[in-house]
Amino acid sequence: MTVTRRDPETIVLAGPCPVEDAEPLLQMLLETPAAAVDWRACQAPHTAVVQVILAAGPALIGPCGDAWTEKWLAPEGPATAVA
Repeated sequence: MTVTRRDPETIVLAGPCPVEDAEPLLQMLLETPAAAVDWRACQAPHTAVVQVILAAGPALIGPCGDAWTEKWLAPEGPATAVA
């Protein structure tokens, strides 16, 4: 699985992040709504994973490891670590 917890306040996305990761990501965000998502190692996230991120609106620790996702979906301005 490419969705893990680094600590109680940080969810990490690493690797290809397939559709199967959308549900665990959503569950983690529902359990800890204030958690930040570290997507620096995320590569080619499935659109379902991206939709969870967009809907939940967590703080993002970036930039995203996927250049296309970073270009089109990252927050306005340069991404910085929130940790």
